[in-house]
Amino acid sequence: VQLQASGGGLVQAGGSLRLSCAASDRTFSGDVMGWFRQAPGKEQEFVAAVGWKGDNTFYADSVKGRFTISRDNAKNTMYLHMNTLLPEDTAVHSCAAKVRIGLTVQKRTSYEYWGQGTEVTVSS
Repeated sequence: VQLQASGGGLVQAGGSLRLSCAASDRTFSGDVMGWFRQAPGKEQEFVAAVGWKGDNTFYADSVKGRFTISRDNAKNTMYLHMNTLLPEDTAVHSCAAKVRIGLTVQKRTSYEYWGQGTEVTVSS
């Protein structure tokens, strides 16, 4: 099973990026999927998560109102639309899938599958 994250890059503060997370070898259409990020020298933190239908979303306070998470189950792909980017959004962003039953979507240990990260750099 592979989760392939893409879409990172270098952008100026105030700009936008769209990250994608494509799944192969397995469908996650019935599972919660999420994004986490790790800034240099910091612990990995929760960014956003989306329920299997796409209508139930969760966000970290630091990105609420700026980021939008979505998914296209027909394409087996999840997205993170990032607007009004700030220098503090600079981090490696990783996607994850399938939250174990009874566990919280905000914890990285809740997820069974992980993709490699894509780097986002926001210049001031």
